[in-house]
Amino acid sequence: MLRRIYDIALVTRAVDERLWILTRQGRAGFVLTGRGHEIAQIASALAMRAGHDSAWLYYRDLGVGLALGVTPYELFLGALARADDPHSGGRQLTAHLSSPDQRIGSVSSAVGAHIPHAVGAAYAARVKGEDSVAVCWFGDGAASEGAAHEAMNLAGVHKLPVVFLCENNGYAISIPLAQQMAITSLDQRARGYGLAGASIDGCDAAAVYTTTTDAISHARAGDGPTLIDLKVPRIVPHSSQDDDSYRNAAQIAAAAALDPIPRLRALLVELNALDEEEDEVNRKTIEAEVLAAAERALAQPEPMAARARKHLYAADADG
Repeated sequence: MLRRIYDIALVTRAVDERLWILTRQGRAGFVLTGRGHEIAQIASALAMRAGHDSAWLYYRDLGVGLALGVTPYELFLGALARADDPHSGGRQLTAHLSSPDQRIGSVSSAVGAHIPHAVGAAYAARVKGEDSVAVCWFGDGAASEGAAHEAMNLAGVHKLPVVFLCENNGYAISIPLAQQMAITSLDQRARGYGLAGASIDGCDAAAVYTTTTDAISHARAGDGPTLIDLKVPRIVPHSSQDDDSYRNAAQIAAAAALDPIPRLRALLVELNALDEEEDEVNRKTIEAEVLAAAERALAQPEPMAARARKHLYAADADG
């Protein structure tokens, strides 16, 4: 499992880096990625029953999408606003996924708006007698939204099958955690909502996978929700349009030093689960495949102007 998490993390990082290059080239308009969050995203996603449990992502969750079966090519089609983008037809921002087949709920640009949707999906599963669990990812900034409090309170009251995963990188855009809340870890709120809670190192693949697996099993058994605080570093700015001026050079360097991918690579080498020469070849192969996916997406046509209003109004449904 650790090797699988690592391989998907390499793909995620390669897609992330290519997206930033595309936005600097003026080809992708706006990019938000979770560099430093990859292990937390992938290890938690692989704990799910893919296609059975529902996934409620936020806009940084490249790793979750790739772990659940979204391809780099699909991500590039969306980022480049191409007509064949299967998630929104080129209408959404980067990584705003939506896949009924993979049970990925539509990603929203409104911070925290998907958290009530996850609770609604869990409630629907309860009503329909299904044993699916809703798994919801969000940042520490979203945890300060009123919708997050309401959703978690409702989930606790009804003991709904939902797992809340906060990718806590310590910043809500430019606002540090200490200016958002008077607690040091989001799991401290769990007791107030009647949820199980945990705070773990989001760069520890085994801990994330085990903790999320236990939380999903807890929810599936009818024992209620869990709120997990995943401590992760923010290695890049909030977005491609953010100058990161609120962090000094030492803070940025400290975040980069916590990069979880080299840490997992070292562990795999130590466990004799990865050969360094093989790893070098594999990484170059992945980078080439991701570049080819981006070039293929760039060659695809843009949406037809006549379809701009499709899905906005009922009268234009076929327009």
